[in-house]
Amino acid sequence: MSLRSSVANGGVDKTTSKSPSDGGQEKQKKLLEADAGHFSMIKALHLADLITELNGFCGFMSILSSMRYCLGPPTSYGPIWFALAFMPFGLFFDFMDGKVARWRQKSSLMGQELDSLADLISFGVSPAVAAFALGLRTPIDTLLLSFFVLCGLTRLARFNVTVSSLPKDATGKSKYFEGTPIPTSLCIVGAMAWCVSQGYVIGGEQGIIGGVLGDEDSWWGGVHPIVGVFVGWGCAMVSRTIHIPKP
Repeated sequence: MSLRSSVANGGVDKTTSKSPSDGGQEKQKKLLEADAGHFSMIKALHLADLITELNGFCGFMSILSSMRYCLGPPTSYGPIWFALAFMPFGLFFDFMDGKVARWRQKSSLMGQELDSLADLISFGVSPAVAAFALGLRTPIDTLLLSFFVLCGLTRLARFNVTVSSLPKDATGKSKYFEGTPIPTSLCIVGAMAWCVSQGYVIGGEQGIIGGVLGDEDSWWGGVHPIVGVFVGWGCAMVSRTIHIPKP
């Protein structure tokens, strides 16, 4: 979640303050509403919006790489390394879109929505798919991974709704994130990278950390206790009592 969704033009909250970028928002709105051809929407995109699209691209490429890993032998780690590597690149573009928006002093109504959608792909869906590829594949595992993704979805929606009401500092910038920001899921991604390096994956030398509880041959397939990390992270994202100071 980049700072562009809450600040623009030197840290002024876009939802509560007027700035020179408001004219850019109105122009973009008119372009989006105008019926000017099949590709008229492209004209409404700002440079920062295109950078946000690259965040979503990284997330989608990560998902495809995880799927490619599932198609090959478990010890052929190339695709899963690509899957894990694309997510930090998504974070890079997530930071850069906000910097570019402030540099150009142009805020974007579409950019705010693009930012949340791209974050969901890169830091919500992608880590869950990578975990599935690495071995969290039982029905209960997938249900709990879905919980993690839905928590990320809910957290981003709440941010978009409440960002204007959060306490601000002297510059108009929100003082803290309510709940852990969804990009913090890269901590889990780092842990998964370590597991791959040590062979703690399905079919690996060590097997999945913690093993499985229950009978894997039963209809419900048991559950891997390590999936609890995703459950805990999801709960932290939707928490209203956890306040993370903004940098």
